[in-house]
Amino acid sequence: MKIGVLSLQGAFEEHIACLSRLKVEPCEVRLQEGLDGLSGLVIPGGESTTMARLMRDYGLTAPLRKLIRSGLPVMGTCAGMIVMSRGAADLGAPALDVMDIDVRRNGFGRQIDSFEADLSIPAIGEETYHGVFIRAPFIERTGPGVEVLARLADGTAVAARQGNMIALSFHPELTGDLRLHDYFLDIVRNSVKR
Repeated sequence: MKIGVLSLQGAFEEHIACLSRLKVEPCEVRLQEGLDGLSGLVIPGGESTTMARLMRDYGLTAPLRKLIRSGLPVMGTCAGMIVMSRGAADLGAPALDVMDIDVRRNGFGRQIDSFEADLSIPAIGEETYHGVFIRAPFIERTGPGVEVLARLADGTAVAARQGNMIALSFHPELTGDLRLHDYFLDIVRNSVKR
């Protein structure tokens, strides 16, 4: 399996380290050629406006959109979730528009409002998952094909899956808990078998 990590900006090195711990060989993706032969892709956290602009400038937006809509498994975290969404106000550049969710950027406030919270995510097991939310977005609307994987105690949706796509408001690459990366790799493995 060839797992790419979009490496234009943001926390891509941390995701590469997590995937390496799970015994896969991730590769950095910066140009269209890097998309060739991918079995799955991680879109990391970072600054969503900058990421969307760089994807456009490097000619990645349209090919990525096509690959994901064709079934390429993708996991987007924080800014990655924003650029995958159908709607994100004030993004300033075209998003990938592949996942039927609307998100609110900086939904919990500014950097100083960042927080951590234990989450129940039944898809990865009974033990709670410690989420790290840094200037995080949240999900405002989900389409009919979207499964919410986790909510905060107040009911706010912070993780979702739609077929081959996973979107997370928080940063699994910062916790040392590899269950969400492993969950994503299961989706990739099942996709490769087909």
